[in-house]
Amino acid sequence: MHNGTLWLDQDGNPIQAHGGMITKFKDRYYWYGEHKGADNCPHQTRVDVIGIACYSSTDLHTWKYEGLALSADEQADNYLHPSCVCERPKVIYNELNDEYLLWFHADDAQYYYAGVGVARSKHPQWPFHDVRFMQPNRLDSRDMTLFKDQNGKAVLIHSSNYNKTMVLAELNDAYDDVTGFYTSALIDQEREAPILFKKADTYYMITSGCTGWHPNAALYAKSNHLYSGWKLIDNPCSGKNYRKTFNAQASYVFESDGQYILMLDHWQPDDLQHSGYSFLPITFTEDGIEVIWQDQF
Repeated sequence: MHNGTLWLDQDGNPIQAHGGMITKFKDRYYWYGEHKGADNCPHQTRVDVIGIACYSSTDLHTWKYEGLALSADEQADNYLHPSCVCERPKVIYNELNDEYLLWFHADDAQYYYAGVGVARSKHPQWPFHDVRFMQPNRLDSRDMTLFKDQNGKAVLIHSSNYNKTMVLAELNDAYDDVTGFYTSALIDQEREAPILFKKADTYYMITSGCTGWHPNAALYAKSNHLYSGWKLIDNPCSGKNYRKTFNAQASYVFESDGQYILMLDHWQPDDLQHSGYSFLPITFTEDGIEVIWQDQF
């Protein structure tokens, strides 16, 4: 697959899984993301909400479209209405209840609500249901991600205080709500699009600057403790256009056979349905991490 381009599924259709994530359940990889397969709204850099798409693969190269994991609802008096915002979806498996939880940034078209949506399913590719919306810990929440630690504890990471600060909010044992415990990181740094992952005993967070659809320099932070001690380090990118994150925005880090892979979206603001993707390996060094541009995945 050629990085920086729009990829096709096994039927030859454009993969519509933007701002999403990849995770492995049993013997298959599942890719969830924003379905933007329609023309932009007139004179706007947005597409009416279609839903959250699900694709599956055994090799990370051939992708089968499984359908919409969560669909827009024309009748809904909530944030699944096509006129609203449904972004940055993340799915996590809960062993306690043997179910899958889908979290996403939920908002109105003006981004005033700034909350999250949570839905559940008994199967990774079945439609998710029982959607509810909230502002976690009564805080505004915009770009977000999920992280599950080795001890089974999970955390919601989201931009808050009008994107000035990152919040790490502990999830309950069912992964369907916050517990009320949270801390702040990267205070007043104005970062968005958070990604959190762990290698050995070190936690890493990659974020984007707040420049809308336009690319900027990614920065990473690291800490030996999940809820404290976060320190901004540097731009992890290396290669052409590294100062603009390869003309992209990072969306998630997943692991495959011991290799950590950074997912990126190459946004096309005036034609969002044709935004491309890149998958790039992460190299761990004595000082931190490095992401080197490669033309092919």
